[in-house]
Amino acid sequence: MSNALQVVCPHCNTVNRVPQNRLSDGGNCGKCKQPLITGRPLVLNEAAFAQHINKSDLPVLVDFWAEWCGPCKMMAPAFEQAAGQLSPFVRLAKVNTEEAQRLSMQFNIRSIPSLVLFQRGREIARMAGATNAQGIVSWVKQNLN
Repeated sequence: MSNALQVVCPHCNTVNRVPQNRLSDGGNCGKCKQPLITGRPLVLNEAAFAQHINKSDLPVLVDFWAEWCGPCKMMAPAFEQAAGQLSPFVRLAKVNTEEAQRLSMQFNIRSIPSLVLFQRGREIARMAGATNAQGIVSWVKQNLN
């Protein structure tokens, strides 16, 4: 299977191989049989974070947020909308900084919301502060080209 991408299942975190030219078709996980592409942000804990960031060939945009953060709550619908627009070529995920404090410290999150774009296990861009869906989509595309 040449030109296959590794895509981590959003449901069971199993790594699946998907032909690059079939990514838009979605497909189901070989283990849990759930859809691999949902068009919605994933909620990641520390273990799932490592799997999605380090094992997936898809770029992953992570929203570091907290329940008590007003701007985070205001940006949530825009982040959800951006997930639909960037899918299936970019995966969006949310990390609650109160529940995953080690990740917040590891990535030096100083203000929330903070958007961090990862590609093949490494950070390639970061933006602090709330924005709208078009701002998120434009920023991601600009940093991936």
